[in-house]
Amino acid sequence: MVRYHNFDIVFSEFPGETTLAVNITGCPNRCPGCHSPHLIADAGRVLDDGELLALLDRYGGAVTCVGFMGGDAEPLEVARLAGVVRAAYPTLKVGWYSGRPALPEGLAPQCYDYIKLGPWIEALGPLTSPTTNQRFYAVASDGAMTDITERFGRKS
Repeated sequence: MVRYHNFDIVFSEFPGETTLAVNITGCPNRCPGCHSPHLIADAGRVLDDGELLALLDRYGGAVTCVGFMGGDAEPLEVARLAGVVRAAYPTLKVGWYSGRPALPEGLAPQCYDYIKLGPWIEALGPLTSPTTNQRFYAVASDGAMTDITERFGRKS
C-alpha cells in the first residue's frame, strides 16, 4: 500500500512541465543528509486509485505532468498508479523520482515519460550540480531512456 504525505504544483522537478508532485512516504533509502526525512515514515493518506483520481479531477486541468516523488518501497504499485493516470488523463505526462541507482527488476520504464534515478549524495549535489550522481531520463514509448540531466541547467 502506497501512502503520501502531501502534494503540490511544482515547476522545476520535470523540465518544461507544470507538475502535480505527490510526495510518497515510506522511503527505504535512508540517504544521509536527506532533504525530506519526514518521508521516511510509512504515514499519511493512502494513495489508491480513488484518491489519485480525486486529485486528478481537482488539479488535472491545471498541470501537464503528474510526478510520483518516491515510492521506492513499492515501485511496481507506483508504476500501476502511473497507468491509472495514463488511462484517465492520456494527455498528461507521468514521472517518477526514485532514489534507487537503477530501475527495479520487472519495472517497464515506458510506464513513465520521465524517470529520475540515483540516491541523494550530499557531496555530489542535486540534479543542477555538475558533479551529481543522479540522472534524469526522458522515456520513449518503447522504453528507451535518454539522459536529459543537462536540462536542469547544471551549474559549475
